Amino acid sequence: MFKEIPDLLAPAQVDELRRIAAAAQFVDGRITNRHHPAKHNLQLHDKNIYLQSAKIPLEAMAAHEDFRNFAFPVSIAPPLLTLYRPGMKYGPHADKAFFQLPQGPLRSDLSCTIFLNDPAAYEGGALRIHLGSGTLSFKGGPGSCIIYPSDTLHEVEPVTSGERLVAITFIQSRIADPWRREMLYEINEVAALEGLGMAPENFTRLQLFQQKLLRYWGDKP
Repeated sequence: MFKEIPDLLAPAQVDELRRIAAAAQFVDGRITNRHHPAKHNLQLHDKNIYLQSAKIPLEAMAAHEDFRNFAFPVSIAPPLLTLYRPGMKYGPHADKAFFQLPQGPLRSDLSCTIFLNDPAAYEGGALRIHLGSGTLSFKGGPGSCIIYPSDTLHEVEPVTSGERLVAITFIQSRIADPWRREMLYEINEVAALEGLGMAPENFTRLQLFQQKLLRYWGDKP
């Protein structure tokens, strides 16, 4: 299941991340994956600037109800600013299953791309996610994001002009199984949209069912 969120970041947060990126040093993205021939992009190098910039989308994710309701996040990797200039791309690849973070290992259940510049500012550079013999293509507006399963094959098309600036991150969900996560998200959405129109006793029963599923399916407190 995929989730597009058009307003993850406020305009001021987007502006601040752009300001950080404009003043920061970027290096070959293969510094974190030296043996991946498909990777051809740039990423932040300075650790302190990386952590400073990561706080902005992390705070936005924590505050965004729709993000929390969809991802059920228990751990999020610090989002990394990534830059694509003309000729750069990231060929078809799969994301790592586990990342070692300072606070401990993270299992990548969901991947997230946060778009930071106007899609009209660059040609190419769409995120393409492969599903069987078909593909889905995403090129969001500033402050929007796309969340998708980390076990899907995906790529970034070559940028032919302009610059593509995004932040990427990986999420460990309380609900590891994607089918269960989707079912619980849909049930919670129905409860939020229709619950106040239900008879109180039936709404209470639905809430009990929601919490039972979360309790039995969740693998992290």
